[in-house]
Amino acid sequence: MGYRTAADNVSQESGYELESPTVAGFRSAVLTGSWPVAEELLAGASLETEGPGNGLVLAPGADPNAMRFWLRQQKFLELLEQKDTSKALIVLRSELTPLSHDTGKLHFLSGLLMCRSVEDLMAKAEWDGANGQSRKMLLSELSKCISPSVMLPENRLAVLLEQVKQSQIDTCLYHTEALSPSLYSDHFCDRRNFPTEVALELSNMGDEIWQVQFSHDGTKMAACGSSPEVMIWDTRTFKVLESLDGHDGGVGNIVFSPDDSLILCCSRDGHARLWTTRDGTLIRKFPKFEEPVSGCVWAQDSRSLVVGTLDPNYSLRTLNLDTSEQYEWGVKHRVQDLCGSPDGRWLVAVDNQQTIHVYNAVTRELEFDMELKARPTSVNISQDSRHLLVNKCDGEAQLIDLLTRNSVQKFFGHTGGDYLIRCSFGGANESFVLSGSEDGNIVIWHKNTGAAVERLHGHHPRCNAVAWNPTDSYMLASAGDDGRIKIWSNKTVSGELRARHNQAGNGWTAEER
Repeated sequence: MGYRTAADNVSQESGYELESPTVAGFRSAVLTGSWPVAEELLAGASLETEGPGNGLVLAPGADPNAMRFWLRQQKFLELLEQKDTSKALIVLRSELTPLSHDTGKLHFLSGLLMCRSVEDLMAKAEWDGANGQSRKMLLSELSKCISPSVMLPENRLAVLLEQVKQSQIDTCLYHTEALSPSLYSDHFCDRRNFPTEVALELSNMGDEIWQVQFSHDGTKMAACGSSPEVMIWDTRTFKVLESLDGHDGGVGNIVFSPDDSLILCCSRDGHARLWTTRDGTLIRKFPKFEEPVSGCVWAQDSRSLVVGTLDPNYSLRTLNLDTSEQYEWGVKHRVQDLCGSPDGRWLVAVDNQQTIHVYNAVTRELEFDMELKARPTSVNISQDSRHLLVNKCDGEAQLIDLLTRNSVQKFFGHTGGDYLIRCSFGGANESFVLSGSEDGNIVIWHKNTGAAVERLHGHHPRCNAVAWNPTDSYMLASAGDDGRIKIWSNKTVSGELRARHNQAGNGWTAEER
C-alpha cells in the first residue's frame, strides 16, 4: 500500500525478506532513477520457465523489450525536464529508436523536443516529472511484468483487504447494505432489513400486468400489461406521475433510456412508441411491424436503440432518434426477449425455440449461439457486463458467463409454463436473483450460492415480473395477472412508505397491509 518504511521495519525485525536483494535493487533503481542499474538487472532476468537468472523473474508473457522501452522513455522525459535536450536526443536516437518497439510513440516523443517549457512538456506528455508520481507509476507498470513469486505486486495489501470484504459480502445471506463493510467486525445483515413485507398494493391498472421496471436512478417505476395504458409512479410516494395512453392493445415491455428522460413502450399492436418521462409526451411512433414488439436495448447515449420483434423477417432493427434512419440486422429468428450489457459490448436475444443468440452490439455480428434444454422466457445482463441471467419455461433460471460461455449457477424453486415469466438481478451489489412464478410466488436466491433465500406469496394466479430498485436495496416490486403491483420492503421502511403515500394521496387506489 506504499508503506515502504513500515515494510522494511517489519522485515528487519522478523528476519523475513519479502523480496530478494535483486528485486529490491531493481525497485530502488527505478524509484531513484538509477537507469543503468535498472537495465543491468533487467538484462539478467529470466522467465519462470527458464533456468535461474539473477533472481529477477519475469511473469509469463512479459516483454523485456517493452520494459526496456518504458525505462528509457522515463529517462528521456527526465532529461527534457532538466532541459538537457542534447542528451535527451541521444537517448531517443541511440537507445529508444533501436528497440523498434512503438513507432507512433517514438514520433510523439520526438515532438516533445520542441516543448518550450517544463509545464508544456508535462501537459503534452501527461506526465508529472521526476519528483511527482511518474517513477512510482512506472514501477507499477513494470511490476505487472515481474512474477509475483519474487516481487510483491503493487497495492497487494489493499487487494487482499478488498478480497476479504468481497468474501464477506458474497456469503452474507441477507445482504442489504450497499456501503463497503468495515473490517473491524464480521459483516452481517439482519433478515429484518430484508424486503419481505408488502408496503403497498397498487391496483390502478386493473388488467393483467406483464412487466414492471424501475428507472436507473430509482426515482420512478413504470408498469405495463394487457391494458393499452402504461403508468409511471414516483417511488418516494408512489403517486402516479404519468399515464401513457395511446396504444392500440396491450404493452408487453417497457425500457427506460440510460438517462431516464425517455421510455420506450413495446406494444402488441406492432408499434414501438417513445414517450418523455418528465411530462408523458408522445414524441415518436415508429413504423409498424407485422408482429408485436417484444423488447428494446438502448445505446449508451440515449439517442438510438435496437428493438426486437416476433416477426422473423424483421426481428432486430436499429432506430435513430435524431433521424428517420433505420437499420435491419438481417437475422431470421423471432425475438422473445432481448437485453444489452451496460458496457455496450453485448446484445443478447432469445427466440421462441431454445436458443440464445449473442451479438456484438457495435458490429452487429453474431458472436455465438447457445442451445438450451428448454425455451427461454427472459434475459438480463449484470451491471459488470459479465453474466447473463436466463429464465426458462421449465422452472429453472441459469447464470451464464458471457466470456467463458459456461453456466456458473442454476436457480430452482419457481414454476414455469407457457407464459412469459421474468427474472432479474437485484439487491445491494446485485447479490440476488429474483423471479416471478406460475404459482404466483416471488422467489429470491443468493446469486453466488444459488440458495433460495425467500419465497414470498405475491399474486394469483401468477407473478409475471419482478424488479429491485437499483438505488434502494430495501425496495422491490412484483406484478401479476391479478392486476396488482406489490411494493415490498422491510417493516420499518414499509411504515414510512405508507405514511408518505397517504400524505401524497392523489386519488389512485393503494391498498395497505
